[in-house]
Amino acid sequence: MSEASKLEDAIAAFFKPEKPHTEGGKEVTVDSLVNMRQEIVGIGSFSRVRLANVNKFLDHLKTFEKEGITTSNEGATARFGVFALKVYKKTEAKRLKLASHIKAEVDILSSIKHPFIVNLYLRWQDEKNLYLLEEFAECGQLHRFITKNGRLPNETARFHAAQIVMAVQCLHGESVVFRDLQPENIMLDHKGYVKLVDFGNAKRMDFDDPTARAWTLCGRPEYLAPEMVKSLGHGKEVDWWALGVILHEMLAGYPPFYHADSFAIYKLILQEKITAEGLPNHFETFAKDLIKKLMTRDKTKRIGSSKNGAEDIKKHKWYRGLNWAALYNRAMAPPVPVSESGEAGFVPKLDEGNFAVNFEFYPPSNEEAGPILDPNDDKELFGDF
Repeated sequence: MSEASKLEDAIAAFFKPEKPHTEGGKEVTVDSLVNMRQEIVGIGSFSRVRLANVNKFLDHLKTFEKEGITTSNEGATARFGVFALKVYKKTEAKRLKLASHIKAEVDILSSIKHPFIVNLYLRWQDEKNLYLLEEFAECGQLHRFITKNGRLPNETARFHAAQIVMAVQCLHGESVVFRDLQPENIMLDHKGYVKLVDFGNAKRMDFDDPTARAWTLCGRPEYLAPEMVKSLGHGKEVDWWALGVILHEMLAGYPPFYHADSFAIYKLILQEKITAEGLPNHFETFAKDLIKKLMTRDKTKRIGSSKNGAEDIKKHKWYRGLNWAALYNRAMAPPVPVSESGEAGFVPKLDEGNFAVNFEFYPPSNEEAGPILDPNDDKELFGDF
């Protein structure tokens, strides 16, 4: 078992203890040990992501260090007991009819463990909010990483895209379509490895049923597959189209289809054909070929859509020579971005004095102290949360 796996077991043992935690000589629930911090690292229409500390957690880790488990190099969660706390307002969840989406997100994250998918450690609720305590990826969004560098070199893009392939392969293996693959939902941890986050649009589907379709139009316009735009019903193939868009964005600094107006983007998606010849000249030849095959309008011919799934993508010539096992075990050093002039590019900072240094600044807020949902609605919507 790897050090990372041992550490995850140690963390899980804290949040699902064999014996109740005690504080001041009294038994306490795990959620009562969570302390919300002021830093806000993410914001949505009805949710916020804050940083949080957990009482007794670091003392818990010390007991495992005595057993030979190293925690000093395994990120903010292990080194400092810092977590991401996602807070959903119940009244807004009801208003936007998103209770089922939130519960689906919790169900999926609770059942899937993968090195490139964020870990959900704890969930609970009070009369106003729902809370998800998750792993904190302290190096921020892939989107910020791309923007700060202008664009990514071939090797850096290949490194990150390969991890996305494995994360999506895991989801598809569990009959889950992510449906919102975009650089804003891909975080980088302290080592520069990918963590897929925000499963609010993810959906379980029966991939063995050829007639199974999802119909909701969800996700950012720039990353939507043609079948989603046309509302023809869609399946797991939409994730591979979105991967093609992200790959283009990493290598070019911008997605292949963009416009200020969403409908103009939809029109481009449906009318503009992606060809190797039409892609930027500086793209590596095999990268062009993979993007073309990922962004094939006919989803039955899109690479990744066959019975071999992600294996066809992993065998593509762009990935020739990549050690997939070493990558999965996080044993590879991320390629440092280097500009065409040979200058080192942007790399996220690690600052134990400011864990939010790689995130946008959001002013302090007490939005969590919002209105209370009607008790009957609360029980109906979130009684089984």
